[in-house]
Amino acid sequence: MGSDGSPDCEETIERLYIYLDGELTEERRVAIQAHLDDCSPCLDAYDFEAELRRVIAMKCRDHVPESLLARVRRALEDEERRAGSGA
Repeated sequence: MGSDGSPDCEETIERLYIYLDGELTEERRVAIQAHLDDCSPCLDAYDFEAELRRVIAMKCRDHVPESLLARVRRALEDEERRAGSGA
């Protein structure tokens, strides 16, 4: 942490994934956003990671065949029945 209690570069980079996932407290999110606003190297790292996530999300939108979804549903139902019967 910086001397004023704000996150330093190391802490900001370590928490980028958590920040991007929206899993920080409001206080930590605001502190990291303030650091990103003032630190271009950390902002560049944030921009890279955010863009990488966007690209991965766009490229991983394959259509799953209905037959596969049905097989997975049946397998899960079978597993639940086995677990429920104590087998």
